[in-house]
Amino acid sequence: MVVGALLVQLSLGSLYSWSVFVKPLLAAFPGSTSTQVSLPFTIALAMFSITMIFAGIWQDRSGPKIVAIVGGLVLGLGNILASQAGQLELVYVTYGVLGGIGIGLAYVCPIAACIKWFPDKRGFVSGLAVAGFGAGSFFYAQFANYLLGLGLATSSWRQAFIVLGAAYLTSILAGAQLLRNPPDGWLPKGWKPPPSTGKASDRSYTWTEMVRTGTFYTLWAMFAFAASSGLMVIGHLSPFGQESGLSAAQAAAAVGVLALFNGAGRIVWGLVSDKVGRKKTMLAMFALNTVVMFSLKEMGRSVLLLAVASATVGFCFGGTLAIFPSATADSFGTKHLGVNYGLMFTAYGVAGIVGPLVGALVHDSSGSYVYAFTVAAVLSVLSLLLTLTLKASEK
Repeated sequence: MVVGALLVQLSLGSLYSWSVFVKPLLAAFPGSTSTQVSLPFTIALAMFSITMIFAGIWQDRSGPKIVAIVGGLVLGLGNILASQAGQLELVYVTYGVLGGIGIGLAYVCPIAACIKWFPDKRGFVSGLAVAGFGAGSFFYAQFANYLLGLGLATSSWRQAFIVLGAAYLTSILAGAQLLRNPPDGWLPKGWKPPPSTGKASDRSYTWTEMVRTGTFYTLWAMFAFAASSGLMVIGHLSPFGQESGLSAAQAAAAVGVLALFNGAGRIVWGLVSDKVGRKKTMLAMFALNTVVMFSLKEMGRSVLLLAVASATVGFCFGGTLAIFPSATADSFGTKHLGVNYGLMFTAYGVAGIVGPLVGALVHDSSGSYVYAFTVAAVLSVLSLLLTLTLKASEK
């Protein structure tokens, strides 16, 4: 089950390597701006989030295997079609819309399935299930940069999309074969669920019940602010590094470091949250992220310091993606987790629009990413403050 989850998430995580395509696409479509070239990434994130709601409903009813298979087919096709785009707007449709739909269909399947199989280790297994997403962006950032270096800057991105699309198809379809939901009433051998306390959080909420609670909106806002902060950096790290004086290879390496620690953060923070609780873990994670966000301006001038900053941002961002599935399960149960987390994940969709787009707009207007990253730091502070409002019982 976990192997299948990692195979699926490995390819889905390639989305975070988008920044390596920014410079080649600017060269391929003369007259385009950073904002316009960032839109495929933004559109994909938005479609990813919206699609997850429907994917959650579908996988709750039909199981994760078929939904993940369809997601892999759509994602692979979207990337292959993007290679044939003669206009930037067609990249929006193929990579952005189709690619985002494919990711949204496949993403929820391994998370929901693994949490149902491991109710005793929700934080750890949800972190492990999505660790492939973070690790995938590390490997695919390097692989895509290699493919881009094989040809002319104005055409090599086409070959890269074809090769990557084929890789996504292979990995996701293979991983989907291993995914399934446990039988009703499943419990790990030798494990007994905690005794009921009589609290509302002990039962499983339908999505209509969940959206009538204050806890849902607090968690949603925390998720939106934290993800916006991280995505603002992730979507622009490579061009930021190059504008700070680093080479394209050094900037791509920084993206790779961020992606690698993104994957590690999902496992580590998820495991920590099982031990000390979700709330304490989120407080530590958001506080660390805030400190580094405010230091990005100075750290971007050194390869070593940028690597440290990238590692920290990726580590904390990865933890966000690991903790919120288990926090949703803690607060609203696992029976309807597919659709419930799909709705919670719309916060990530909003972040996918706000983060990269604000970064690009600020860069185009000021000529620098420094002010955008200051906004990212403020958003991290907001997520930290909202965490303080959670009750201890809400973890």
